[in-house]
Amino acid sequence: MWLHHKTKWPRWQSSFIMQLVEASVRLQGKTALITGGNSGIGLATARLFVAEGAKVVITGRNKETLEAAAKELGPNAIALAADATDIAATEAAIKRGTETFGKLDIVFANAGIPGGTPLGSATLEVFEKVISTNLTGVFFTVQSALPYLNDNASIILNGSVISVLGIPGYSAYGAAKAGVRAMARIMASELSPRGIRVNVVAPGAIRTPIWGAAVATPEAEKAFEQRIALSTPLGRIGEPDHIAKTVLFLASDDSAHVQGQEIFVDGGAVASPSGAPIYRG
Repeated sequence: MWLHHKTKWPRWQSSFIMQLVEASVRLQGKTALITGGNSGIGLATARLFVAEGAKVVITGRNKETLEAAAKELGPNAIALAADATDIAATEAAIKRGTETFGKLDIVFANAGIPGGTPLGSATLEVFEKVISTNLTGVFFTVQSALPYLNDNASIILNGSVISVLGIPGYSAYGAAKAGVRAMARIMASELSPRGIRVNVVAPGAIRTPIWGAAVATPEAEKAFEQRIALSTPLGRIGEPDHIAKTVLFLASDDSAHVQGQEIFVDGGAVASPSGAPIYRG
């Protein structure tokens, strides 16, 4: 290795080397909150944040997966049970997390649920649950975190291509995610005086547990991924790390002048749908 532990460097070289090491770790000294951080995109982002030097507070509903995530992430993470729709529980989790790791520099409001609401057979219960989790819960996550946010912090909201693609059967989900993109711009206006940035990452189809029955068996999963690949210009389903790395960009100083934006991470599904394999000769 070029940095052998017995090597003695002049003081100025040692200082320079340390600066290089710190510069390569983009979230050194920062504290992050990730809702829904116990699986899928949230867990992938928590892993990356810890690797980049952050202390991470994750929340979720499932205590078993929270415990497993905490064990995997190690001492620089704390996992707390809180449903995104339970404002009091979210506030309590944020308070406890910041008592442990200090005030927040990053909030990734990631928690969300699927839910079909096809016109003609949708139920009020499912419709309201989707809106409550994917829109109302996002707003109150940010509001609950606000007293614990440092100036110049970064807030990232999790959107979706479904906010713009007009996919049948997803009125509530699409409306919630469209609300998230509108809300981000309003929050950016409100929080700019404190230097706090608010942006949206909008995933396309990503390989996560959210698909439920569609990926319940290896055969079903293969068929599902083939359908996604045919309708995606890059010809593949997305991976959680594709989203996590985009969230890292928005969370870090690399995006210091990015405000009120929405980044689609979807293999081209929104911007250039006609480039999908299904349309190729």
